[in-house]
Amino acid sequence: MSKQTLPISDVPAPGPRASEACCSPLTREPLGEDRAVELARVFKAMGDPVRLRLLSMIASHHGGEACVCELTGVFDLSGPTISHHLKVLREAGLITGERRGTWVYYRAVPQRLGEVADLLDLTPAT
Repeated sequence: MSKQTLPISDVPAPGPRASEACCSPLTREPLGEDRAVELARVFKAMGDPVRLRLLSMIASHHGGEACVCELTGVFDLSGPTISHHLKVLREAGLITGERRGTWVYYRAVPQRLGEVADLLDLTPAT
């Protein structure tokens, strides 16, 4: 077996830059104004305890979706108030809703939740 040394090159390796691979989007570079507004809307939606619980109930529900009829009885709030909270979550892109007859079934949006998780994940890439 030969012990050959390879020359050191300044040419970057293919793939993500080192700064991209090691850092979350939040610490890699400053957020632009539009992205900050978009993310603030998501965090504001998740910042309310009722909405955070609704999101968790929907995301963890058996089968990956929950009927609004299963969500309203859990809270000491009126139906219109629950509907408002669900609308805020929907507008933030955290859930989707599908009407089936008289009921609406909600699902969490994994891609959006993944974006939030990736943004906050400060674990260095390996």
